[in-house]
Amino acid sequence: MLDGKDLIVATKEFAKENRLLSWVHTIVALLIVGLCVTGILANIPFYLKLLCSILLGLTAVRVFVIFHDYLHNAILHKSFLANVIFTVVGIVMLAPKSIWKRSHDYHHKHNSKLFSASIGSYPIMTREKFETSNKGERRLYLFIRHPITICFGYIFMFIYGMCINSFLSSPRRHLDSVLALFIHSSFIVFLIIIGQWQLLFLLVLLPSFITFGLGAYLFYAQHNFPGVTFRNNTNWNYVGAALDSSSYMKMNRVMEWFTANIGYHHIHHLNARIPFYRLPEAMEKMPELQHPKTTSLRIKDVLSCFKLKLWDPSINKMTGI
Repeated sequence: MLDGKDLIVATKEFAKENRLLSWVHTIVALLIVGLCVTGILANIPFYLKLLCSILLGLTAVRVFVIFHDYLHNAILHKSFLANVIFTVVGIVMLAPKSIWKRSHDYHHKHNSKLFSASIGSYPIMTREKFETSNKGERRLYLFIRHPITICFGYIFMFIYGMCINSFLSSPRRHLDSVLALFIHSSFIVFLIIIGQWQLLFLLVLLPSFITFGLGAYLFYAQHNFPGVTFRNNTNWNYVGAALDSSSYMKMNRVMEWFTANIGYHHIHHLNARIPFYRLPEAMEKMPELQHPKTTSLRIKDVLSCFKLKLWDPSINKMTGI
């Protein structure tokens, strides 16, 4: 059984994209988004518009994961057209390239470290740290990790975290964050001014809450699940962080499509250059990747993940308060 650097080297076989397939996946996802928008704008019964809105929200998750793969250089690297497309995607989806790439790259390099900045990750406190923190620090920590906050990822993770906070922290580096927020808010204001409340709900609010709520939960649960491991910085290693601190989220084929295989998160963290459509292949062919720590989207597992609040080093487990 391979381990350490040898395991990472072995995954390089799968870190080779099929350029045509990358384009097909990208174009098909964007076409479905376009068809959903067309359906919402069309003169059809409301229940069909509602279905289009829900499908739009779910398909946008797939588009976002493809965008995420592009910024990892896993697909369509050095393509001018892809750069234009995904620059627009990042702005429309309130995750401009400048902040998403910087924060997400940091997350990959520091995933599951106990004492590092929570850039691109949900914060983790040890029980001792929590008990010695003041009330304000405790409230903020619990607020960030609260199920309602995660479900409202549209507001807290993307509008505030990706756009407002990134600009306030470094205005020159994140001008595209202001652009994303300006375009998004201007469109909302425009729909309100012309009295298109139904369009506001179906085209913006409902799909946004679905996309960003599901996205925020996936990001949370794939590093905050029963059995997850966190380590002191001195005992941390990249392979251990991938296999012990990143979950394999079991899903049916439909949800695997909508989430573009992001559930194979332990493999993604082991080698982020593997295209999303080759992650199942890597798991199938490498025995070392076939016994991951798992979670799922079942209600029982979702509730189990939400209950986890603090890392207790005395028992090496995440626990409740």
